[in-house]
Amino acid sequence: MRKALLFSAILFCVSLSAQNLQVHYDFGKDRNYVTTTFEMFRLDDWGNTFMFVDFDYNMGKEKHPSLAYMEIARCFTLGKTPLSAQIEYNGGFLVGGKNAGSPAFPINNSYLAGLDYGWHSEDFTKLLNFKVLYKYIAGKNQASFQLTGVWTLNFFQNKLTFGGFADFWREDNTNFTNGRGEVLAVPKDTKFVFISEPQLWYNFTKNFSLGSEIEVSTNFGTVAGLKVCPTLGAKWTF
Repeated sequence: MRKALLFSAILFCVSLSAQNLQVHYDFGKDRNYVTTTFEMFRLDDWGNTFMFVDFDYNMGKEKHPSLAYMEIARCFTLGKTPLSAQIEYNGGFLVGGKNAGSPAFPINNSYLAGLDYGWHSEDFTKLLNFKVLYKYIAGKNQASFQLTGVWTLNFFQNKLTFGGFADFWREDNTNFTNGRGEVLAVPKDTKFVFISEPQLWYNFTKNFSLGSEIEVSTNFGTVAGLKVCPTLGAKWTF
């Protein structure tokens, strides 16, 4: 549930910071588990800081956490322009199987730097963001890139929110299954990854929302080709 609402802190136009907790039930093939996401966004005189932490609960009959992943990004505004300089770190780990005692594997540390362009409507109900980033993936790709788009669109006096992100980056991967979960007869090597997670929320109050997310990915997480994973979710904004 990565960085789904990068600018949620200013959707109501008055706050310099915001946090939210999301709980999603994943209906993707062979998934059927809960994911929690905690997001934080904070504005200051220099720019803004955004971070999130994901946990998947899918190990053993007790449903212990099977994945932990975080991203933290810092933007420094460049004068009065819509541009910012950004630095970012991504990393985490996952457990190799669903059973307790399965080996854990790191999600390669990634370090990113580049430029961020932001746009918003006059009333801050619609926000768009585009990033061009250099990406270093430890142990894999020393010189890569990532393009990221983020959007938040509010309708009907902020009762309905359509938000999300799309990432496209260069990464050498060996994929072992297809999008239907079938093991490939021959592993497939790929060089590019795409992932997008659009979300649609109905905001009952400024704090409580119900909605859905759809993860659309290509060549992501050792899966060759397209994979689509829908969820149902609840969100509490602090």
